[in-house]
Amino acid sequence: MTDTSPVCRRLVGRTAVVTGAGSGIGLATVRRLAAEGAHVVCADVDEVSGKAAAEEAGGLFVRTDVTDAEEVEALFKAAFDTYGSVDIAFNNAGISPPDDDSILDTGLEAWRRVQEVNLTSVFLCCKAAIPYMRAQGRGSIINTASFVARMGAATSQISYTASKGGVLAMSRELGVQFARDGIRVNALCPGPVNTPLLQELFAKDPERAARRLVHIPVGRFAEPTEIAAAVAFLASDDSSFVNATDFLVDGGIAGAYVTPV
Repeated sequence: MTDTSPVCRRLVGRTAVVTGAGSGIGLATVRRLAAEGAHVVCADVDEVSGKAAAEEAGGLFVRTDVTDAEEVEALFKAAFDTYGSVDIAFNNAGISPPDDDSILDTGLEAWRRVQEVNLTSVFLCCKAAIPYMRAQGRGSIINTASFVARMGAATSQISYTASKGGVLAMSRELGVQFARDGIRVNALCPGPVNTPLLQELFAKDPERAARRLVHIPVGRFAEPTEIAAAVAFLASDDSSFVNATDFLVDGGIAGAYVTPV
């Protein structure tokens, strides 16, 4: 699906930090936030894709291992030192490796690696971003969770699912705790998105991937630009009364009992 809709200019002069900025949802969001006028700080462990994203957006690249507390602190400091504020944090970096499977087959090392990248990184990014936002008296944090934080699946990725549930619960708590400091925290819950992660799943296990598609009422996967549009909304003042919520962008999956044939 090609996004041909006009882009608003709701974020002019604001500073947005995006993790996992080099591909997929992160890259689409970098493009969208830049188009809306934001200064975009692109964080990725992959220097090639991260630098390319920053160059395209006219922003700043900071190589960041999001599981390293010092590197995460340096990321948000670089954003503030360069642009003078930290207005938006899109904590998006995540992994879904093939060795994260059923609880019966997933080893402890695989469990811990997914938790570190998907959940601990969000903790570290929020911890680093919130002091800047409190000092400013405003800010929007968007943490990438998933529709699987709300639903169960027989095609399990046990650590991924648990990590996204943790992101959802943590976002809700932070949104409540810091609301009167002018900070909104929301968990973005996408359905399956047409990204390299999903394409890899199709290539490795087409039957398992096809089982996902049948449960989507609209009959297709989301495009990264559609998720980026939701991030831009949550980052902007248009969502000024949206806080501590699980913001579903899932094509109707969570609302479906039986899908169309």
